[in-house]
Amino acid sequence: MAGTAVPLNAVIAIAPRHAVKTKLDSHERKTDNSAVGICVIFNPTARGDKARRFRRQLDAIASECALKPTIAPGDATRLAAAAVAEGFTTIVAAGGDGTVNEVANGIANAPDGLQKTRLGILPLGSVNVLAKELDLPTNLARAWEVIQRGRERRVDLPWMEFAGATGTERRAFVILAGAGLDARAVELVKWGIKKRLGTLAYMVAGWRALNEARTPMTVTCGNTTIESAELVLFGNGRYYGGRLPFFVKARMDDGQFDVCVFTRFQRWRLPSYLWALFRGRLAELKGVHYFQTDSLTLTSGERVPLELDGDAVGHLPAKVSIQPQALRLVVP
Repeated sequence: MAGTAVPLNAVIAIAPRHAVKTKLDSHERKTDNSAVGICVIFNPTARGDKARRFRRQLDAIASECALKPTIAPGDATRLAAAAVAEGFTTIVAAGGDGTVNEVANGIANAPDGLQKTRLGILPLGSVNVLAKELDLPTNLARAWEVIQRGRERRVDLPWMEFAGATGTERRAFVILAGAGLDARAVELVKWGIKKRLGTLAYMVAGWRALNEARTPMTVTCGNTTIESAELVLFGNGRYYGGRLPFFVKARMDDGQFDVCVFTRFQRWRLPSYLWALFRGRLAELKGVHYFQTDSLTLTSGERVPLELDGDAVGHLPAKVSIQPQALRLVVP
């Protein structure tokens, strides 16, 4: 969906962890953020090729931005909320789907953040499912041009209420979520392997998760109940794990999220799952349920992990809902 041009008051949030020293540091000290317009929040510990290429480009855009590195996971959420309060109208998450999730939650939790602020993306992650869904260029210079052109599309924003580390939490997810086997695989992914292997790292972790005992879940959607679920996937777009088309009916602006439930996920059936997946016939397999809804609940007798946009966040019980066309995305 086309929209108006994005002004230059944009924030780039990049999955940060520690401060980074570049020529931009002195520029940041001398210039008020709102006057500069663009704030770059960068993760200097990122080791991927895309992150290294982006670091080489930082000085080239020094006249247009200021750096604000974070020091801990979750700081992108805090800085995004602060950026909304400071008056920035576009916040660009430069990183993977997890970074996009943090920034989106910062925008969504800020007062009137979703009305005031757009979300843009510079894809620097290992998988970048949302970037693939939106057909964003992987070339960073071209991706920055997309931000500058500023075409806008409103998409739905799903929310999940779940058991977190300190009690009940409520967080949005932008493109996908999962419970059970999927989330356990996310917990098992090792950072170093992920940086080297990308999507393959999740496959390795998924194989390890398949060898563990699994706690069954109960899915309740209206008057329908599905028992003994071992894997539940949620999609706000078509893709999962890269370009795997798990959610063939999904649209990001239809007021619903898509759900794929496996009552038994068996290793020996992996070839049939993949064959059906790429033929668009996954829902025809025995033990697979596919549907669309605007709300559901998940429960279990023991701990079952959850992931949002590829990051482990907590465990069941969980309630999922959706906020129609609430998130403003900058798109090609």
